[in-house]
Amino acid sequence: MMQSVAIQPSISHDRFAAYGAIIDRPAQFGERAFYSHWLGGENLAAVFHVNNVPMTTMPAVVDRLERHPHAAQCFVPLDVSRYLVTVAPSKADGSPDLEQVETFLVPGTVGVLYAPGIWHAGISVIDRAGAFAVLMWRGADDDDVFTDISPLQLVTEEGQA
Repeated sequence: MMQSVAIQPSISHDRFAAYGAIIDRPAQFGERAFYSHWLGGENLAAVFHVNNVPMTTMPAVVDRLERHPHAAQCFVPLDVSRYLVTVAPSKADGSPDLEQVETFLVPGTVGVLYAPGIWHAGISVIDRAGAFAVLMWRGADDDDVFTDISPLQLVTEEGQA
């Protein structure tokens, strides 16, 4: 039987802090929110690209996770209604802790920044196709780690897909 993961109906700075940061506009006009301390690293070079992501059909299924041990990865929605972010901490051996997987429903008005080493699924946009600006640092040969997992079905808290 496929394991179900309840989609958290919202995302918050506190709830997501273990995985990275929420990218949101400052509360006051004229303020700036800086995320630079998350980015960069020794012998790494900035890479900036735009992804065009097809709409995910619900119920969504995740069967692969990835992580970047040396680099943070930043996703800023350009044209997105809503999207799902699926994350997992690492076990002591470095593999994803599938007992602690979390999925968040994120509005298309905020971005996410995955901390280095955080296991995550590819972005899943819902409602319609979407596009993201992606910023990360590259350079380490071993900075793209992928693993296939037993499929996880992402469902609403009420158990409906």
